[in-house]
Amino acid sequence: MHGYEMIQEIAERSGGVWKPSPGSVYPTLQLLEDEGLIASESEGGKKLFSLTEEGRAAAEAGPEAPWEEASRGVDWEALNDVRQAGFGLMEAFGQVWKTGSKEQREKALAVINDARKKLYLILADED
Repeated sequence: MHGYEMIQEIAERSGGVWKPSPGSVYPTLQLLEDEGLIASESEGGKKLFSLTEEGRAAAEAGPEAPWEEASRGVDWEALNDVRQAGFGLMEAFGQVWKTGSKEQREKALAVINDARKKLYLILADED
């Protein structure tokens, strides 16, 4: 499996809660290879990684998979609702920003800033 596939696999196994960046995955892969826990080979211009025997033993003896911990206790339905609301908000804001007049953009920015303040007031139990 190559690094990008690993990033996708971790994101999928964690239900999207954890998607590591290439900047954290590739140095980690190099470190694991330096320690003899994984081996790599080039195939079709991609560097493929696999566990060594030592790496397999370390994985079996190690702690629970981090994606399982990252996704434990997550309300997936609520998370999906939040994502849809956030993406919808950003899509509408982006549309106003791209096609709106200066006054419309200023109004849209005021709405976003007001919404942010109101969200913090919710945490403060104020109206």
